[in-house]
Amino acid sequence: MKHLAWLIVLPMTALAGPREDYSRQWPLQPVREHEGAYRVQLDREVYRTAVSPTLLDVDVIDATSRTVSAGILGADAPATPAAQRVTVPWFAVPGARAGEPASLALIAQRDAQGRILSLQASTDGSPSTAGARGGAVLFDLSAIRSSVSALELEWTPGTVVDAAFRVETSDDLQRWNTVSERQPLLALTQGGRRLQQNEIPLQGSARYVRITLLESGPPLPIAQASARLSTAPAQSPLQWETLSGRALREGNRDYHVYVLEGRFPMERADIVAGNSAVEWTLESRDGDDAPWRWRAGPWMAFRVDGSGGVTASAAVAVEGAPVRDRQWRLSATRGMPAQSPTLRLGYRPESVVFLAQGQAPWSLVAGSAVAQRAAAPMPQLLQALRDSRGADWQPASATLSQGQPLAGEQALQPRAKPLDWKQWLLWGLLVGGAAVVVTLALSLLRKPASRDA
Repeated sequence: MKHLAWLIVLPMTALAGPREDYSRQWPLQPVREHEGAYRVQLDREVYRTAVSPTLLDVDVIDATSRTVSAGILGADAPATPAAQRVTVPWFAVPGARAGEPASLALIAQRDAQGRILSLQASTDGSPSTAGARGGAVLFDLSAIRSSVSALELEWTPGTVVDAAFRVETSDDLQRWNTVSERQPLLALTQGGRRLQQNEIPLQGSARYVRITLLESGPPLPIAQASARLSTAPAQSPLQWETLSGRALREGNRDYHVYVLEGRFPMERADIVAGNSAVEWTLESRDGDDAPWRWRAGPWMAFRVDGSGGVTASAAVAVEGAPVRDRQWRLSATRGMPAQSPTLRLGYRPESVVFLAQGQAPWSLVAGSAVAQRAAAPMPQLLQALRDSRGADWQPASATLSQGQPLAGEQALQPRAKPLDWKQWLLWGLLVGGAAVVVTLALSLLRKPASRDA
C-alpha cells in the first residue's frame, strides 16, 4: 500500500508548477503594454516573505506558471532619468581654415549674459569665408547653467558626412582647452541602412564649444544642435525597519538583541532612545549557529531633547552592506543605557527586471524553501539594449498589486527527499539474489549423501 501511495503522489508532484512552490504572489501591473522588458521595485511585504539570503526565492512567472528571465538590480543601480536636451545656437567661424585653430577674440558680439549675437570678421585679415571648404563651427552654450554631457548634431536630410574634428571648449572665447584631438562625425547610407555618429562627448560646463576640421572638406550640413544635460541617477530614499530589543547577558557583557523579520538589504543603522549618550557597537548574524560579525562602531549615539529642540546623532553605515542577516545585537562600550534602545535599520528597495516572455499577465512570487530563480545575464542584456536603443533607454515600469497567498507556510518547509526507486530496486535484487543462494545451500545440506556400491 505504501508503494502504491508513492506511485500516486509522484505524478501529482511532477504536475505541480512553480506557483505551488512559493508562499505568496503579487500580480504585476505594467505601466505600458507591449514592452519587451519591465522593472518593478520590491516592497516591504516581498522582503518579509523571502527566506533566501540572496533573494533567490524571488522570481517572476507568467499566466501559465512558467518562469521568465529575471534578475535583481541593486539599489546602487537605480533607473536613470531621461536625459534633457536644450537646443543651442551655432555659427560657422569666419576665416577658419582646416587644421588651424582660429582665435575668436574681438570678432564675437555678445550680450550681457555672454550669448553670441554675431561673428563678424576673420582674425588673420582674410575675407570672411563662412561656409567655405574647411573651417570651424562654434556652439554657444552660455545660456545653459547645468553640466553638459554631449553635443548632439542633426544633419540636413540626405547629406553625407565623413570627417574628423578637433574639439575645444572655452569660457571667454580667448583661452581654449582641447577636449579631443580627433573626434569623428559620420552620416553614411548604403543599401537602405544608415551609419551615424553625430555625438560630441563633453564634460563640465564650458560656455562655448568649437570644433575645427582637421582636413579640408565641405562644411558640416548641420540642421540643428542640441546640448544633452548631465543627469545623475535619482537615488531612492532610505526606508526604515524599527526593531524592539531584549536585554541579554553573556559572560560579563550585556547585550541588546533584535530579530529582523525579512531579507532587507540593510545599509544604515540608527538608535532611538530618550535623552542619552552611549557609545555602541553593532553586530549581526543570520542564525543561532552562525558567529556574530561586526557591522558598526564604536560610535556615540546621543539624543538631547529640551527647550531648544531635539538634537540627535546621525545614522551610521553598516559594514558589508547590503546585509540581510536576521539577528542583530548592540553592546555598550561606554555609557549605561537605562533600557534596551530602539534599533532602526535603513535600506533602499531593490528592483526586479524581467523579460516579457510567455503569456501575460505576470506575477512576482516569493518565499520558498525549494525553488530558486534561474541565473540570467540581465545586466549584460540591459547594457546591450542601451547600446542598441540609446543610453537613455530603460525598462518600462511595473507595479505590485495586492499580495495573494499561494502555498503559504507549507512552501517555507523543506521537503522530504523523494524515494530513490533505483536504489530500492538494487537492494531488492541483492536481497533476492542472496535469498536464492541461501535456499540452494540449504537444499544441498538437506540432501542425503549417496552410498557407495
